Amino acid sequence: MNNNAKIGPVPPVIVATSGSTASGDFNHSKAQQDAERASRYRLVIEEGSREGSFIYKTLDRLTGEVVRQLPREQVVAMKGQDDYAAGTVIDTSV
Repeated sequence: MNNNAKIGPVPPVIVATSGSTASGDFNHSKAQQDAERASRYRLVIEEGSREGSFIYKTLDRLTGEVVRQLPREQVVAMKGQDDYAAGTVIDTSV
């Protein structure tokens, strides 16, 4: 793993709106609708507080709202505690 890697923004994907398909107008196709819906969101990858950890956020391009974040905020907060160790998220004792 390259520890000097730089994480930067990914440019948006431009979806062509012209053309047609065998089933009719491309502008009303399911593929076009799916592409428009997917282009609304952006993946942002941030470096976590510990070396080698990353936080993945899905942002709504229109509102700036964080739609989904992995790992969840609670897990990130737990990992920041001094007494955190692997397996402490789930109680496996019987």
